[in-house]
Amino acid sequence: MSAELIGIDVGGTNFRLGVVQELRVVWEKRFQADFSGVCRRQSAADALETITATLNDAVAEARISYPDVRAIGIGFPGFIDPMTRQVISSPNLPNLSNADIVGPLERRSGLAVVLENDASAAAYGEFALSPQSNGDLIYIGLGTGVGGGLVLQGELRGGTHGVAMEIGHLTVERGGRPCGCGNRGCLEQYASTNGVVQTYAELTGKSLSAYDIAQAARQQDDAAVKTFEQAGEYLASALAHIAKVVDVGDVVIGGGMSASWPLMQTAFDQRLQEDLIPGLRGKVKVRISQAQDQAGIIGAAMLSGQQS
Repeated sequence: MSAELIGIDVGGTNFRLGVVQELRVVWEKRFQADFSGVCRRQSAADALETITATLNDAVAEARISYPDVRAIGIGFPGFIDPMTRQVISSPNLPNLSNADIVGPLERRSGLAVVLENDASAAAYGEFALSPQSNGDLIYIGLGTGVGGGLVLQGELRGGTHGVAMEIGHLTVERGGRPCGCGNRGCLEQYASTNGVVQTYAELTGKSLSAYDIAQAARQQDDAAVKTFEQAGEYLASALAHIAKVVDVGDVVIGGGMSASWPLMQTAFDQRLQEDLIPGLRGKVKVRISQAQDQAGIIGAAMLSGQQS
């Protein structure tokens, strides 16, 4: 029997932990944890303590049923230093700066811990789950923000400074909406759930959740339809530029907002073909994740198994 590994997919308001064996999640649980709020309310040191203690408690719960777990992999929203494996910063978890999550969790759990950007972990999970892949894959996660991950020749590529494929922070609207990263007009301010909420509010003056806006779009509400079309256009334009640089033809869209993909797809497809160079038109294949939102868990676990 293969070794059991733990994969953790961390978000701003919850995280999911899974025990993984041979690319299969054999145990999974979602934990409510408002890490975003914790980082806003507490000092950086206290927030880090809260996060590591909460993650350790979840690991301990999983190990009751799976005591032979060998290592822990964490997909974390933020910029991860490739040398120190610390969280340099996190636009959606403010006040974390050069935060060491690995050391405290290793000491508490007694297990090896690997920390990776959440979208990069999901990218690796999608690659591992794609037997048809030729070794190259782009992953785009649409959720509270917009994340990206890149696999080339079977290897996860994080870049020299750990910020490769931060697609959510590509500038798509010069002087546009302020972003948590410190810049303005970033893609995630238009193509994430938060971006959808903002666009709809600007068009109508109404404050609705992204879910309710999607429901309205399915009922042909003009403003809601336009909101998702705009999100699709911004996303496609960003992807077209990425494809010109890395020339990867297999693109997977995941994350919670991928459920609304049909509302974006027509506008996305049209803009993608317009913005790609002629040599790439028709060659960039975009598909929706079939990993049942487990790619981040599986990818983080597999990465921990490689390094433990």
